[in-house]
Amino acid sequence: MNSKISIIMPVLNEAGNLRNTLGSLELSSNEELIIVDGGSTDETMDIAREFTGKVYKTKTGRASVMNYGARRATGDILLFFHSDCMLPPRGFEIIRETLRDGSVAAGAFFLGINHPGFCFRLIEFGANLRSRFTSLLYGDQGMFLRKEVFEKVGGFAEIPLMEDIEISGRLKKLGRIVFVMPPVKASPRRWLKEGALYTTLRDWSLALSYTILKISPETLIKYYREVR
Repeated sequence: MNSKISIIMPVLNEAGNLRNTLGSLELSSNEELIIVDGGSTDETMDIAREFTGKVYKTKTGRASVMNYGARRATGDILLFFHSDCMLPPRGFEIIRETLRDGSVAAGAFFLGINHPGFCFRLIEFGANLRSRFTSLLYGDQGMFLRKEVFEKVGGFAEIPLMEDIEISGRLKKLGRIVFVMPPVKASPRRWLKEGALYTTLRDWSLALSYTILKISPETLIKYYREVR
């Protein structure tokens, strides 16, 4: 029997994007959708309830929101999935097949960006090269792992930024981190709104500042802003 997958989606003011994302998920009785709102002031929660009865609201902060959703998950596998991304065809099957290997602690999809521009192919290439060499999981790539593993490492650290990179370090001690194809398709909105070069350099600088220079997430959050 296939393992049950709990899709945990953190949301915050995603009314303009959410219906398309949720409508693209081909859910069976063996997947459950859990949406956790971190304090939206738009119609996000109303739209979420069109697709699932498991809609919750909790204190803001992505780590807190995702931990809250994980505690309510009944699946054997957790998939943390952003509301501005699209899962590839056979995504759920690929996740199950990957986690049948007991040596795998966690995984994610390679990154694709839903825009035809050439600069986005370069961004994808750099991001996926980084994934191969660092084995660090990033939130917009659809992180997945067995629930028992998530509980064993104690969930996400309740920090304002870099919770995905932080948990990657703990997961590496339990097994392999793998990346799978086809890629998740992420919205280009951050790069389009802030500028492709600026956004890419800023995100890489923040990651390096955290992993190499050991600058705290509380300091780094000052240089990051959510884009809707």
